[in-house]
Amino acid sequence: VTNVNNVSILTGPYPKSHGIASNYRLLRNTMREIFVESSEYIQAETLFQRAEAMGLESILVSSKDKLRSLLGNGATMAMSSEQPIDWVVKLIGPPPPIYSLEINGWSIKAASVMMSNQSADIVYITTTDYAMHTYEPESKESQRHMTIIDRAICDLIDEHPDTTVLITADHGMRSKTQLVDLKGTLSKYGIASNPIPIIKDRYVVHHSNLGGCMYVYLKGGDIFLAVDVLRETPGVDDVLLREEAAHKYDLPCDWIGDLVVTGEPDVVFGVSGGQVLPQNLRSHGSTYELQVPILGYNGDFDDFLFNENRDVGRYVFERVLN
Repeated sequence: VTNVNNVSILTGPYPKSHGIASNYRLLRNTMREIFVESSEYIQAETLFQRAEAMGLESILVSSKDKLRSLLGNGATMAMSSEQPIDWVVKLIGPPPPIYSLEINGWSIKAASVMMSNQSADIVYITTTDYAMHTYEPESKESQRHMTIIDRAICDLIDEHPDTTVLITADHGMRSKTQLVDLKGTLSKYGIASNPIPIIKDRYVVHHSNLGGCMYVYLKGGDIFLAVDVLRETPGVDDVLLREEAAHKYDLPCDWIGDLVVTGEPDVVFGVSGGQVLPQNLRSHGSTYELQVPILGYNGDFDDFLFNENRDVGRYVFERVLN
């Protein structure tokens, strides 16, 4: 999901080391639920912090403001389309709405303009996946969106021809046609629970907070009965105990639920109360949205292995900021 992978890219290691395991979290010590939007939760050094320590300049541009506040600690200049800098707006115009096809092109253009007017050794641009949540890849809207992004990247490279560019994604995306209510299912067996959607954030137009993984916190009851019930539930792909999930997915144990439940390819998990599956929903969070592209341009990539998106950050640490 968005927060987890952006932090992995910016730090290099897995969540067990950098500490971020979802967009939304239940704090075990207080049982309070929070949106993960502050850099205080990141437990590993970011590219911005390393650059700052080395006396280098850096820029962060995000379409979503939550990523500016989460990732921006240490950046020389940080901006989101929702909190734009006045002089940037004067140069390129106001940002389009966050729920638009044009917003990511604006963010890339804003970064390019900032690079022209502000010394920068490291620049991180993170876009929003509204278009990918909303439209199938073959649709005319998706094709238009990708054309906007392609042109914005080409313009940036033309303006800054000596720049090394690395492009990847935080996660994949897939059409979802089934909604499974884990809390309601467990309650039929007398098991009280509080399932936390790892995808949940304030951008509900994207995905209605419906994703392919839940951290399930149990309120007493037989944990092994809960595992058996959920494993027999149609649409559930896997159920892991907390320690098992932490080991398998390199997650911080104190961040996740008593159980970690993942869905089949077309499944999202909802909550009790009659929640309805939106029409044509596209979402992520399961193990079926893991594949992402990794593209590199104008850099020394010899003998460096890129297997995961986090390797983009690892490359910068090892080849640029060492």
